[in-house]
Amino acid sequence: MDDLDRRLINRLQLGLPLVRHPWQALAAELDSSSHELLGRLHDLLEDGMLTRFGPMFDIERLDGAFTLAALAVPEERFEDVAEQLHALPEVAHNYRREHAWNMWFVLACATEHDLSEALHRIETLTGLPLLNLPKEETYHVGLHFPV
Repeated sequence: MDDLDRRLINRLQLGLPLVRHPWQALAAELDSSSHELLGRLHDLLEDGMLTRFGPMFDIERLDGAFTLAALAVPEERFEDVAEQLHALPEVAHNYRREHAWNMWFVLACATEHDLSEALHRIETLTGLPLLNLPKEETYHVGLHFPV
């Protein structure tokens, strides 16, 4: 990772410029070209340095449904269960926690009914009880990790 990669990652955490050609505006800001920046972003994703790049949607405002959920996965099954969740289109992301409920994930579905079905399907698929933690209140936390 070089200086331009770092500056690109830092800048992307703040969002893309809301203009007709955001990559050109970003390139001017970072003294590069849009082609170079898109290539670097692709490489950072391909190498696993970045795991995700994309928009964040407020699914409730789009009449969808989501929840935070957790599983208590035996260590010897952790990677297999993670792969099972990763294969489900409803699972936005999952991660390990140092807790009895050690696998946490976010589910996003078109309707509350679809969400209930997805939760049941995950319990059936994994054979593990699921902890469902639906949102009670919205908080916005501006999070930035300088690189």
